[in-house]
Amino acid sequence: MSSIIVASVPAHGHVAPLLSAAEYFVERGDHVRFVTGSGFADRVRATGATYVPLPAEADFDQAAISQQPGRAELRGTKAIAFDVEHVFARPATAQYEALMSAHATQPADIVLAEPVFLGAAFLLGHSRPQRPAVVMCSVIPLCVDSRDSAPFGMGLPPARVLNRQRNTALLAVQRRLLRQPSRVIDELYRDVHGTVMPFTLTNWGRHADALVQFSVSAFEYPRSDAPEGLHFIGPLTPKGSPPPLPDWWADLDGSRPIVHVPQGTVANADYSQAIAPTLRALAGEDVLVVVSTGGRPLDTLPPLPPNARAATYLPYDELLPRTAVYVTNGGYGGVQYALRHGVPIVATGGKEDKPEVGARVAWSGVGRRIRSEHPGIRALRRAILAVLDEPRYRQAS
Repeated sequence: MSSIIVASVPAHGHVAPLLSAAEYFVERGDHVRFVTGSGFADRVRATGATYVPLPAEADFDQAAISQQPGRAELRGTKAIAFDVEHVFARPATAQYEALMSAHATQPADIVLAEPVFLGAAFLLGHSRPQRPAVVMCSVIPLCVDSRDSAPFGMGLPPARVLNRQRNTALLAVQRRLLRQPSRVIDELYRDVHGTVMPFTLTNWGRHADALVQFSVSAFEYPRSDAPEGLHFIGPLTPKGSPPPLPDWWADLDGSRPIVHVPQGTVANADYSQAIAPTLRALAGEDVLVVVSTGGRPLDTLPPLPPNARAATYLPYDELLPRTAVYVTNGGYGGVQYALRHGVPIVATGGKEDKPEVGARVAWSGVGRRIRSEHPGIRALRRAILAVLDEPRYRQAS
């Protein structure tokens, strides 16, 4: 039996796949502790793992992030810089102390942490065996600096010409833009280890004992300098009981192509990102639009046209095999789930890792990308119908 600590910031898209991992290790007979925010305590306990709370200064309400003053206007690397400083860097010391306390209480063999749980990177300042093994479990697009890819957050695929020269120049630009959050990280790391952090937030996975990517290699850019410890394992999907079928489920009888459009469980406060424009774009088309609100009440939706159906949650293992096109604002987990069922994708824009997800959707050929966070009706209709009508997208997916 192994002693395993799983660690994640309190964000649904980061916690959910690690809950599946925790449940598997519990069933295998391992002793599993899960460090995350209080909002996920019940879901952790449901896996059989022991819930370990984050200190108050590292616990936050994910929905409140988007409401922080000044964040809404930011795009691209500037939005990344804001999140690095205010969401990822400042809780790092408290995260590290939570890990060290759990390890002191009962020594762990290994820590499994997602990429923005920076406290796990602070653990790497200790040598083995003074610390457990640390594995980055990447629940976002692969986040390591490489001469063969643009810096993370820019949403740029490899260039066809002068790719490495472009990437070198962009990395210099990014480091200037991230200078302030990098200073914050260095100060926090110095308080713990007496020196600046020897690697960046976007590159600590290279220094972990292993890096596990919750995807397949064909969805990632080729990197000649990829870490030796990089492993692609495919998506981890929930093992819990699926939600009940809605009363309109019989309408999914195969007579019309199904276009599924969710907005996750956090960005769903603004339906204009994907749900509302998809409903408008396809109102006159011979398709059935299936909406998932991610838990929000159905009466918060805009009026549904006759060819639309909606539910708060849907059983994806039942729905996705019937789905012709998956429309998304770029959540990584949802995209992996769609690809697992061979469903082609239309991805709109957004913040966090969403530009990187959209770039990979287009680059890998599994769908089309619309760069706007609030896509136009005509552009969205063209993209959806193209993905619906051209077999190459489904073949790639």
